[in-house]
Amino acid sequence: MKKSILYFVFFAFFLSSAQEPDTLVLKFREYLGYVKQYHPIAKQAELALATGQANLMRARGGFDPKIEVDFDQKDFKGTTYYDKLNAVFKIPTWYGLELKGKFEQNEGIFLNPENNVPEDGLYSAGISFSLGQGFWINESMATLKQAKLFREQSKADRDLLINQILFKASLAYFDWLEAYNEMEIFNNFYDNAQVRFEGVRKSALAGEIAAIDTVEAKIVVQDRALGMEQAKVRLMNKSLELSNFLWLNNNIPVELQSNVVPDSNLDADIDTTLEIMGMPLDSFSIDKHPKLKSLSYKIEGLEVDKRFKANKLLPTIDLEFNFLTETPEFINSLETQNYKGGINFQLPLFLRKERGDLKLAKYKLQDAQYELDNTQLELKNKIVAIYRELESFEVQNKLIADIVENYQAMLRAEERKFSFGESSIFLINSRESKLIDSELKRNQVQNKFFTTKAKLFNSLAVNPENL
Repeated sequence: MKKSILYFVFFAFFLSSAQEPDTLVLKFREYLGYVKQYHPIAKQAELALATGQANLMRARGGFDPKIEVDFDQKDFKGTTYYDKLNAVFKIPTWYGLELKGKFEQNEGIFLNPENNVPEDGLYSAGISFSLGQGFWINESMATLKQAKLFREQSKADRDLLINQILFKASLAYFDWLEAYNEMEIFNNFYDNAQVRFEGVRKSALAGEIAAIDTVEAKIVVQDRALGMEQAKVRLMNKSLELSNFLWLNNNIPVELQSNVVPDSNLDADIDTTLEIMGMPLDSFSIDKHPKLKSLSYKIEGLEVDKRFKANKLLPTIDLEFNFLTETPEFINSLETQNYKGGINFQLPLFLRKERGDLKLAKYKLQDAQYELDNTQLELKNKIVAIYRELESFEVQNKLIADIVENYQAMLRAEERKFSFGESSIFLINSRESKLIDSELKRNQVQNKFFTTKAKLFNSLAVNPENL
């Protein structure tokens, strides 16, 4: 009961009635719209974008202001050895600059002399910065730049994931349509064979034709019934494959019902649904392809990493200067003779670790560039080949349509000759078998044509905006 309710709610939104009152047509556009909105892989693609945004937020945290409080106290047998309070407010900025405000208040019998401050505490305001490593680029700067690039890369990757799931869903729909058309072909010819058998049987009973003709007519009926049963099994399998892409909100899968049929008039809708209409070969541009954009952002991120690793070859030169005052409320109390400053210098003698890291960063960048160049060429050739294939299928569709029409004409002529007693059941069955083969071939060519359009959609990595 629950499944039936879900089925009704699902198809009430996007199924329209066909000619038969108990048949529902699942339109290609609405089908892909639900796949894009509710399929778990499509939702997973949106998570990629959210992940990129979260990484950017985390990287920006490297420039968040900080408050540090350090309190240390020692009392033993009623004696205060020391009581130290150190509170610092830091504001990290770009290019390795850091603004600081500090308050110190220390007392105690065994206090280290360098920690002696006025009774009401000592205030300081200053700056620390790097002149070597970290001046042009440091870890926080590199992380933030890479996070911004990763966010843009995530958008391209999101489009690729959505395009891929819509591509697979389209192939499932086209296979379902092919199986449905195949079953309709065998169903129609089964009905024709049944009518012909009844006519032959009546003629045989009336003595107009030989009784053996009824056996041949009966074999044809059985053969058509066998083909129809095989087509039904294939349709059932393709329907189940299509059901893999049908989901409702809250991750509820939907099973395709037997009275739901595909849209047979797909030619007019497929290009607009996949948004590949009006894209001739001489007008497409590969520069904005999501795959290439993703690789380009990856390369930019690796370039940032290479600059950061190159910066590691510089010596560490950290400087700090702080003005000291007992009365911070008076700005003129910050005098240059009252200060605390220092410098820190470090330089590894061989820089083997740093030079090795830089080489690895260069190799990664070069590898990514090779991948970009190769992918660009592959995509271009693939898209050109698909356009050529589509042109061929347009010719094939016209040819197979003419072939089917000619076989139909020959079958009608043979049936007319049979009505005049100038032909036989054998010839009619032969003509009809040829017609069935041509109908099935037309169905296969149509499926290949639609599949090639889906391949173009996949190669261009289109993320349809109107679904």
